[in-house]
This record gives sequence, structure tokens and C-alpha cells, in this order.
Amino acid sequence: MTDNELREQIATYCESNNVPGFVAGVYHAGEQTVVAHGIANVATGAAMREDTGFLFGSVTKVLTTTLVLRQVERGVLDLDAPVVEHLPDFTAGDRILVRHLVTHTNGIDADLYFPDEKGRDALRTYVDGLGSDTLFEPGEQLSYSNGGMIVAGRLLEVVTGTPFPDLLQREVYAPVGMTNSSTSAEQAILRSTAIGHFPDPRTRRPRPTGVFMLPDTWGPAGGTPIGTVADLLAFGRTHLANGVSPTGERVLSAASVASMRQVWHDMRTPNVPPMGMGWVLYPFGDTTVLAMSGASPGGVSILCVVPEHDLVFTAFGNTSGAIMLQDQLLRWLLTERLGVRISTMIADLDPDVDLTPYVGTYRSNQLRIDVGIADGQLEESVTYEPADESQERIFTNFAGGATQAPPQRYVPVRPGLFAPAGYPLDTFDGYLRLLLVSFHDVRDGQARFRNGGGRLTRRA
Repeated sequence: MTDNELREQIATYCESNNVPGFVAGVYHAGEQTVVAHGIANVATGAAMREDTGFLFGSVTKVLTTTLVLRQVERGVLDLDAPVVEHLPDFTAGDRILVRHLVTHTNGIDADLYFPDEKGRDALRTYVDGLGSDTLFEPGEQLSYSNGGMIVAGRLLEVVTGTPFPDLLQREVYAPVGMTNSSTSAEQAILRSTAIGHFPDPRTRRPRPTGVFMLPDTWGPAGGTPIGTVADLLAFGRTHLANGVSPTGERVLSAASVASMRQVWHDMRTPNVPPMGMGWVLYPFGDTTVLAMSGASPGGVSILCVVPEHDLVFTAFGNTSGAIMLQDQLLRWLLTERLGVRISTMIADLDPDVDLTPYVGTYRSNQLRIDVGIADGQLEESVTYEPADESQERIFTNFAGGATQAPPQRYVPVRPGLFAPAGYPLDTFDGYLRLLLVSFHDVRDGQARFRNGGGRLTRRA
């Protein structure tokens, strides 16, 4: 693999799709490559460099899970213990186990809950403010859960007596060798750091985000950790090496690393890959890619580990559309570099599917999705319903001001599975299979759940 091959693909995509800056890294069989392109911040003109830092976003969830398993190995936590044993004021249910938090099977309905709190009490404030609403019984379904990871972060604080940012620094950053990683804007500003961008609604050109990061309450889910491509490559290599970091320090036991790669829940639908512990387990043909992507205000990151081929891939782009380039690079690495044959996810559509079981209104925390039928297709309208002014302000900043999307049409692939209209079917063979929408648990002619982007909403 040469730097030029990566550079050419990155430059071509960024210049054609208004992505200001992009940085990517690949480790394969002892060789490591890092490539940077473009601008880290259009307001200052600062270049994106190979050592430019960026928000990890939800890639942090794998770091949080690693922290949990370190405490399990020490006997401080038990994966099968109820969360309320350590957090007696936890209101989401006494049947939620520690394991449910890190396998996204907890059902906590709080995916858009953004309490605005800073400092040492941030995670306590989050947990204290959680309601008792759940989307499903623990272990019944799978739904990507920011809330579960944040509760796990608070759990770690309670059992270790250490604030989450300090614990992350001591127990992951230091032993892995993530020397340029931090958890605060105050630390990040001391070095080269990228910010996110959103398309200007008038010019479509990228404009800088108005807020750098989410509140401290979202730290364990990905709101605050910041670092470099080299740091994430080091973390990925630690999981490649069965828990031993590039510094030679053992971070996790081989058994814990294996448990993170184990399938803990499988929805058996193409748009929701099997879930490990922390990792999402993406099947690409006969090869499994351990992956997690992460959104931040105006940016998107990704970390992929391919144990069968001794490969780690990570990248950050400072507009949300950069996920398309990340998918392109991942597929190129798998097919051209590793010789992996990627199976066709969707061979054809089925126009004869009965659409009526899926029509209705589905809800989750501060989100309503209305599903109807138009011209033989499903049509969905997504509405954000903020709980209060603070929630609206934070979410609006996170979304770049756009909180209402135009209706989206979906075409039937088979009963219960739909593709966004107008996309080539091979779009869904890669990471972007998440664009598909599925419906689950049909009872009395009505689906009980909708799953989009890995997240469940429940029929109202």
C-alpha cells in the first residue's frame, strides 16, 4: 500500500463533495500509513495535518467498553449484575444488567437526552435526570444506545472513585500509548485540532460549526474525547494483539478481547449488523469487520479492526458527508488490499410487499417518525420534538441548525426491509447498509418497532 493510493482517493472525493479536510490511517501487517488532506478549520485556514486531533465521537464507546472490562477483570464489576446494585437511584429498570449497557440491549429511551452540565458531576446529573421510560425489555431487542454507554461511564466512576475523564486517561490513553488524546477543548486547543462543518443552506459551501463538542454529560458515549489517527491506530492495534498495546503493556486479557468480538445480539436483518460488546460486527462476505463510527458536530470518525487480516483502518472527515468516503476507503481496503469478496446485500427489490403493517407513528425520546404510503412506496417524515429550550439548543447546534428533514421515500426489499428510494443497490453492500430501514415484531397486522441507523423507535 502506498500513500499515493490513499491520497488520490481522498483528494478526489473531498474536492468533488465539499469536504474541507480529511485524515486517515491504515495499519497492516506491521506497516502503518497516515494521510492528511485539506483544511482542518475553514475559519482559520489551518491545514489538516497527519497529527491533527479530532473528536472521536461514538468511537469512544469501544474505549468505554474496554474500561468496563478492565474493571470486570479486577472483580470490581460483574457483567451479569443489575445496574441498580451500584446505582440505586437508576430509574430505567432493575432488570438492566451491566452487560446490557455495553451491548446496546438495555432499552433505555434517552438517545436525544442532552443535559447541559460540566465538570465532575456531569454523569451524575445525567443519570439522576433519566426517566423510567424504556423502548423494550432488557435483552429483547437491539438499539444503538448513547444512554447505555453514559450510564456505564457513571457506573465506572462509582466503582472506581475516579471521574470518567481521569479514568480514561489513566486506564486507556496511557497504557495504549495514546499520547495526543484528551477529553477537553481546553487541552485540545493547545495543539492542532480540527472542527466540524455544515453546508451553508444558501451556497452549499462548508461553514464552521457553531459549537465544538457536546456537553460533558455525553463523554462516555463520545461527546468529549479527542485524539489523533495515530492514537486510534494504537488502540485498534491493541485489540488486534489480543489486548497488548504497541507499548507492550497488557490492557485487556485475551479472553476479554474475545468477549468483545462475540455476538451478543443479532437482529438478523442486513441494516443492523450483529452486536458484540462495544464493537458492531459487520460481515463483509466471510470476513468480520469490528467497527464503530462516530458523529460530532459537523464531523464523522470511524475505527475498523479486521483481526483475520491484521488490519486497522481509522479516519475523520470534517463534514458528515465524509462517511461516504470512509465507506469507499473501507471497501477498497477489503477488496483491493486484502482480497475480500464482498457479498451482494440486496440483489433486487420486491414491489409486491404489503406496506400496511408498517404504516403508523413511531416514537422514541424527543423523536417522532410518521410512516405513510405514497405511490406504492413508504414515505417517512421525521420530526424532532424537544423536551425544553436547553435540549433544543444543544441538538440544534449538534445538527447544524437543521432539525427537520424533508419526507423520505423507501422502496420494499422484502417484508420488513426497505431501501431509501433512488440509491443504487450496491450502496448497501458496505458500511452504508445502515441507510436501510427495517420493521420488527409484527403483531395483529402492525409492526411494533422501526429500526433506522441501528436505532429503534416504538409504535405509538
